[in-house]
Amino acid sequence: MSDGSLFWVIGGEFGSMNFHKLVEGSAQVKGPFKTRQEAEDCWKQVSEENRHRGSVRFSIVEEPRRSST
Repeated sequence: MSDGSLFWVIGGEFGSMNFHKLVEGSAQVKGPFKTRQEAEDCWKQVSEENRHRGSVRFSIVEEPRRSST
């Protein structure tokens, strides 16, 4: 369980196998998700859909809760 953090699945097609730069127009952002488990479920789905494409990669990113002070 998170303490108010949000989770995002980000990625797309990269221009080379070093995964440093996305191909223009290929970026994808999914979310926000309230739990890491929801983000992992999404990550598994998009990764499976693109597994035949070796230059496509997705990651889960946590956005920490913002302080209200």
